[in-house]
Amino acid sequence: MFLLAITPPGNKSATRKEKKEVREREIQRERARQKKCVLGARNLGLRLDPPPLAPAKLIAIAGVTFFSLALIVAGEASPSPDKGDYTLLNPTPDTALRELSADRPDKTDSPFTVDAGHFQSEMDFWNFSYHKLDSEGEHFVSREYQIAPMNVKVGLLNNVDLQLELTPWQWERTKNETSGAVETHAGFGDITPRFKINLLGNDEGFFALALIPSVTVPTAQDHPGNHAVGGGLGIPYALDVPGWDIGFQHSVAFNRDGNGRAYHSEVSNSVSVGHPVIGRLSYFVEFFSNVSAERGVGWLGTVDTWLTYGISRNVRLDGGVYLGVTPSADAWHPWVGMTWRY
Repeated sequence: MFLLAITPPGNKSATRKEKKEVREREIQRERARQKKCVLGARNLGLRLDPPPLAPAKLIAIAGVTFFSLALIVAGEASPSPDKGDYTLLNPTPDTALRELSADRPDKTDSPFTVDAGHFQSEMDFWNFSYHKLDSEGEHFVSREYQIAPMNVKVGLLNNVDLQLELTPWQWERTKNETSGAVETHAGFGDITPRFKINLLGNDEGFFALALIPSVTVPTAQDHPGNHAVGGGLGIPYALDVPGWDIGFQHSVAFNRDGNGRAYHSEVSNSVSVGHPVIGRLSYFVEFFSNVSAERGVGWLGTVDTWLTYGISRNVRLDGGVYLGVTPSADAWHPWVGMTWRY
């Protein structure tokens, strides 16, 4: 004998309603559990969302991305003319010299080397720096003059040159506006030997790339300078865009901490853009940033602008100013200088 249990339609509707209510309660419990985890993490000082990227990091990421794309384009560029036989003792003929290119006055170095067997002097006639700093409730003002800081270069091979950066004389005065105390230092500055090795586009091509390893030797007198050996590597690159001068650079440096106890790393990025104004007169603008791993040191940013005037194929004058946009940077740094190839 079989018994059939028949559920009235109204009971089926109640069953579906109960299941729905159960699911809703489970969802609410899960949301409450997640909210509790988030609140607990915040109480512990943990970040569950990624931190925003600093401007300097964004510039670095964009630069590396662009750098990679430019390398792909450069791989398809036409080969450069053969000037590999020219050396320091077998100079490049004047008729085969590249267009004058300098690592000044901007902070973005040029990827192009001095032609083999030729010399080039790049110098400020003078420059001035003005800096204000508030530290531990005290206000400091610093002024610095430099006379004839220069970079002297010689072309060793078609794609390699040797450089020596030095400052014959500098004067620095720092005043504590709070206490009235004044410190003054003057003398010869540090020297920095550098090599520039061009890897791509020295004579032809849309894209040019170089490496610039350097070492700073602590030769400064009367306290100005780092008082320790430092070093770094610069990676400048440029685009050949008709009518424009466009350059980029990424660099890393290792310098002694301000307290002299250890070393720290610094990463800098820059972009420089220039365009002729009239005749041999050109106008440039640059953005530069430097981020230091040293404790308590903020990132440094400047907007730089200047004019250049070509006297001849081998001589060029320039003048401009660096303008600080962060507290760590000099408020302003004007200069007048020149580049001379011989």
